[in-house]
Amino acid sequence: MSNFRVRENFIPYNRPDITNAEIGEVVDTLKSGWIARGPRTLQFEQAFAKYVGAKHALALNSCTAALHVSLLSAGIGPGDEVITTPMTFASTANTVIHCGAKPVFADIDYRTGCIDPAEVAKKITPKTKAIVPVHYSGQVCDLDPIYALADKYHLYVSEDAAHALWSRYKGRLIGNHLKGSACYSFYATKNLTTGEGGMLVTDNDEIDAKARIWAGQGMSKNAWNRYAKGGSWKYDICEPGFKYNMFDIQAALGLRQLDRLEEMQQKRLKIAAQYQAAFSKCDALDPPFVPEYTTHCWHLYVLRIVPENLTIDRDQFIVELNNRNVGTSVHFIPVTNMSAYTSRYGFKPSDFPNTEKHYQRIISLPLYPTMTDEEVQYVIDAVLDIAEKFHK
Repeated sequence: MSNFRVRENFIPYNRPDITNAEIGEVVDTLKSGWIARGPRTLQFEQAFAKYVGAKHALALNSCTAALHVSLLSAGIGPGDEVITTPMTFASTANTVIHCGAKPVFADIDYRTGCIDPAEVAKKITPKTKAIVPVHYSGQVCDLDPIYALADKYHLYVSEDAAHALWSRYKGRLIGNHLKGSACYSFYATKNLTTGEGGMLVTDNDEIDAKARIWAGQGMSKNAWNRYAKGGSWKYDICEPGFKYNMFDIQAALGLRQLDRLEEMQQKRLKIAAQYQAAFSKCDALDPPFVPEYTTHCWHLYVLRIVPENLTIDRDQFIVELNNRNVGTSVHFIPVTNMSAYTSRYGFKPSDFPNTEKHYQRIISLPLYPTMTDEEVQYVIDAVLDIAEKFHK
């Protein structure tokens, strides 16, 4: 029997890792007099492009913005169809609708939680114009067959890499040598944070040029510097664009976080390895499967329970963790379960059996660089205590 004892303090699902380096950079930015989009944002774009190995990087206020302007810049619009996964946050699909196009969903590979290329192939029609694969939790989609489909049917690929900074596909960083684009999130919980923020990277000059116009209220190139010495007050509105730009306070955070990314990643890898080793020994738990082609960045640790070996379901497992002062989340409730999508398109959970099975079993556990060794071990002990207590 377990001798588990409940700790006094709650372990939150996430805590950002902010040091004096980030604080100092933000203070310097505030003192500089330039706090909107300006030199630090440009510096962050250049540093990020260099890091992932992309020709262009455009800093934005969210990954949602990046996904949106990526599709707009590729000419996606009314009458078009875009294939993506149900196992993602709603923004991935929302931006397709915002372009006037129709989101089409392909079921996941149950092993990985990522979109299944074989299911993508089934959903391609003459109206299909793009694929938005989502690198789920830091796990990388099997990209070669996806790009093979894109080449065969002349489709644009916009990789949703919100979870995938530092992740690699067959040794190559996501964002490196792109045929289309990749979109990153710097939300508060991400591996690199600017509080809110995102980045669009591409090797395509035309996509980059169009994206900068769409994201900057449709203003002509370099209009951001019209208040600087030597800048021109003249500008044109080329498109009815959006206010999607990142600003220098965010970029200041991002620059120092990028400097520290490897350090933070090594802490994530250590925690994930401890979780993997501990949970693989219990038949009531199903730890993440990592294919050989993936180098996982462990943005999330998505543990699946095995309900066949438990007397409780996933929801009650979460309650039990909360009772033991462990914070959790669920990534994700499938987009196709949301009323905005069921009411428009009539989706049912049975339409995507792998997605629904995955969803009913998943729990995202705390995993972040500021976790202490004691907190990591406590989470492990709490999970195993529940699995033992409610084992069939």
